[in-house]
Amino acid sequence: MSQDENIVWHAQTVSRDKKQQHKGHKPVLLWYTGLSGSGKSTVANAVEAKLFSLGCHTYLLDGDNVRMGLNKGLTFSDEDRVENIRRISEVAKLFVDAGLIVSTAFISPFKADRAQARSIVNEGEFIEVFIDTPLAICESRDPKGLYKKARAGEIPNFTGISSSFDVPENPDIHVHTAEQTIEQCADQIVDYLIKNKIVGTSS
Repeated sequence: MSQDENIVWHAQTVSRDKKQQHKGHKPVLLWYTGLSGSGKSTVANAVEAKLFSLGCHTYLLDGDNVRMGLNKGLTFSDEDRVENIRRISEVAKLFVDAGLIVSTAFISPFKADRAQARSIVNEGEFIEVFIDTPLAICESRDPKGLYKKARAGEIPNFTGISSSFDVPENPDIHVHTAEQTIEQCADQIVDYLIKNKIVGTSS
């Protein structure tokens, strides 16, 4: 008998619907994707602050923060990148099940991984946010000095330099940080959530 045969899903007394009613807004997964330096974490933080001011229940999963704990030990090889996103997807699903608006700020370069993340939550609960910033601008920002190290060959498998990035073909929200301020980017995302009745103007 395999280990899986001994595992049974435990039903919870407090349903998803009850949690949603308690929170006062719909639970969704805001999946921010884009190159390093594109502004994913900055925009996600600004959006979370705006949602918090509206009374929403939120949580932000940041790529670097998660790699310091849950995904500590994973490398940046293609195989480990896939595992990194798989774990994040499962954790994000738990937050959505709890009724929260959860944001994930990860490069998540592979289309298949983003599709997998979308598939494990309910229809309409996954919102792909493409932080579309040209490579040249991301590299000029280089807030962590990673592009400089990648160009010097010190960081292998670096997205945009030595590893590919699958550009989202039809993102739910398309943000251009090179043409908009952080405030404008955040407003665009929050406006989308209000327009689609995920949150109210005073949740």
